[in-house]
Amino acid sequence: MNNTNNKITLGLDLGTNSIGWALVKSNYEENPKDFLGTGKILGMGSRIIPMSQDVLNNFSAGQSHSQTANRTAYRGVRRLRERHLLRRERLHRVLNLMNFLPPKYAAQIDFEKRLGKFLPDTEPKLTLDEKGQFIFMDSFLAMTKDFPQGEKLPLDWTIYYLRKKALTDKITKYELAWLLLHFNQKRGYYQQRGDIEEEVTDKRVEIHTLKITEVVDTGEKQKNAIWYNCILENGWVYKRSSKIPLNDWIGKSRDFIVTTQLNEDGSEKTDDDGNVKRSFRSPKEDDWTLVKKKTEKSLKDSGKKVGAFIYDTLLQNTKQKIRGKLITTIERDFYIEELVAILKTQQKFHAELADVDKEFYKKCVNELYRSNEAHKQMIANKDLAYLFVEDILFYHRPLKSKKHLIGTCRFEERCFINQEGEEEKQGIRGVPKSHPLFQEFRIWNWIKNLKIIQNQKEIDGKQVMDEDVTALYLKTNEQLTNLFDFLNTQKQINEKKLLGYFDLKQSTHKWNYIRDDKDKKVVKNYPCNETRTGLLAYFEKAAIEIEVEKYLNFEHDLWHLLYSVNDLKQLKKGLTKFAEKNNLPVENFVSTFIKYPKIDKDYGSYSLKAIKKLLPLIRVGKYWREADIVKNFGLYYGNIKTVIEEKLKHQQKAKEENKHFNTEFLATLQELDDTPNAYQGLDLHTACYATYKRFAEAEQEIKWNSPYDIKQYLKKEFKQHSLRNPIVEQVVTETLRVVSDIWEQYGNGEKDFFDAIHIELGRDMKNPKDVRERITNSNIEKQNTNQRIRY
Repeated sequence: MNNTNNKITLGLDLGTNSIGWALVKSNYEENPKDFLGTGKILGMGSRIIPMSQDVLNNFSAGQSHSQTANRTAYRGVRRLRERHLLRRERLHRVLNLMNFLPPKYAAQIDFEKRLGKFLPDTEPKLTLDEKGQFIFMDSFLAMTKDFPQGEKLPLDWTIYYLRKKALTDKITKYELAWLLLHFNQKRGYYQQRGDIEEEVTDKRVEIHTLKITEVVDTGEKQKNAIWYNCILENGWVYKRSSKIPLNDWIGKSRDFIVTTQLNEDGSEKTDDDGNVKRSFRSPKEDDWTLVKKKTEKSLKDSGKKVGAFIYDTLLQNTKQKIRGKLITTIERDFYIEELVAILKTQQKFHAELADVDKEFYKKCVNELYRSNEAHKQMIANKDLAYLFVEDILFYHRPLKSKKHLIGTCRFEERCFINQEGEEEKQGIRGVPKSHPLFQEFRIWNWIKNLKIIQNQKEIDGKQVMDEDVTALYLKTNEQLTNLFDFLNTQKQINEKKLLGYFDLKQSTHKWNYIRDDKDKKVVKNYPCNETRTGLLAYFEKAAIEIEVEKYLNFEHDLWHLLYSVNDLKQLKKGLTKFAEKNNLPVENFVSTFIKYPKIDKDYGSYSLKAIKKLLPLIRVGKYWREADIVKNFGLYYGNIKTVIEEKLKHQQKAKEENKHFNTEFLATLQELDDTPNAYQGLDLHTACYATYKRFAEAEQEIKWNSPYDIKQYLKKEFKQHSLRNPIVEQVVTETLRVVSDIWEQYGNGEKDFFDAIHIELGRDMKNPKDVRERITNSNIEKQNTNQRIRY
């Protein structure tokens, strides 16, 4: 700090593409109210951050668009290709050990140095011999007998003939190798957890391809469009608005996603006129959802495997295009079921696949995993079918962990010895907000901060100001626990519902949180126990009655399973074991909870370890346990005494400097006596002082003593892409550079040059992604409304 009375203050205004600054010298002590009356502006300016307008627009719209997005997209394509080639190389190595590769093809593969790769400058075709002749001509000729004579057929169709034949009859080793390599090219869509559509009982969704027989103009208008009734061939009526006549639709077939509303007994709902309540959606032909559902429906209705379905379709129509038309994006399970069925059949005809003694299997595993002993042990009891299906062709790489991006707790840390042999400390990651203990912690903290306020009223002709009446409703431990029990059964709470719990109305009372906006019909909801209400709702869907005590015993385990497992197969196994362990009806439980929505990966600012220490001090009534306090009472009482001594010193210093000091908080601390019973129902900050001797104060302050320190921090410690959002990262970096330059220019690098630095964030910098996205969508909607009204 400066020794003189003149204070140096730096003001920063951070925007998305510029940083404004002003350096001010003023004398607060002589004239506190006149900020610049006895001082002056030493300098001011603005630093423009070079950034393209499209990137700024994306950021304002809530899209964290990286400036290297195109490079990232190309890198993703390269990775997909590299993984495809890696699967092919691994398949080559296994098939070569089994002698399933044609000699000419195998001779052009390197099995010594570049394992499984083609030799340089070669790209052999498994289906061709040395003279370029098709080696599976016998199968091709057998296929031609199924088609009308004289029909010209491509040789490539032989693979579909073999895929159908392999389900029931023997195919040669070389044909099986071709078939396996063919499966490596198109593996289907891998369904992540959360992609499953939740089954609903009140409606039925179907896909129909129907011809339009008549189009009727209803005469009804909406804006600039006219409503038409399109009469379908089965008598249904599809209502559609259009600015142009739809007469050219007559006689044409269109795809419809039809949703029919159902009664509780499964019958179709009808309106007052007796018509079935049915809605239509006619998406474009290239709509991804429509194409996927339509293809899968055709496969399921046929009852055939994918290869057999394609071959039989070609028999009926030789001009049918396959890729992009007949079979597009379908679930990976369709391909897996087909390949498993093929391998199961071929095991009867090829001893290598049956492999009773597992001789070939051991050789193949040793070939693929020459040094990975852990994985060898994991798959030691499997077979070749598993190796082909799960380990090579349909292996799906798990997502990389992003735990390093989770914020650390301000209180808890772990110590370890690094590679240099030095002791190092690292903060413990924040707890997931969906964790049952965090849900409880959040409710108790919310209750402690809650205030019930009686609105301003008139008594004897005089206006009486708002009055805090919280003590009338939340005074005893029983009242607090009753409110907690109520909130613990709610997913979220708003002002109307909370006041209704106390038999109060919004016209006479309010709370101290954000109120509802009645004019805009916006209701502000605060989260309660979202985890418990969500889990219990699914128990109800599964028609499983569960006792509270039994539920509490496994609540954490069930949450952890649903939170941590993303793979559907692994989740199904986990749910099955969980149901068996806890004596729950397995079929109902698994079929219901497999569709549980994917839990958001949001994290709190406290670690689980810190919450476990703070909760015993925050709980009250029947939830408070004296044994938890007695166990650590010496620590709590000692910490409070230490904090009180420090606060008294600060109070004395404030008196000497004629500054304000919060005596109310100090009195709250001094009320805590030396009995464990006093340490319950504490405010969060008091509980933190009792446990850690601090609340918002940093344990270790990072202080830069010169501009050089800032430059070294940017050079060595500030990691690129550590903030994930490239725009925010660029603004932070430029801000530190601006401060460093001002320090050098006006302060000559003098230590403690700045007395204070004030920062003002622009609106776009303050708002999180979802808020920016909501504002943008609202603005677009308003612009469309204005445009419509104008014309």
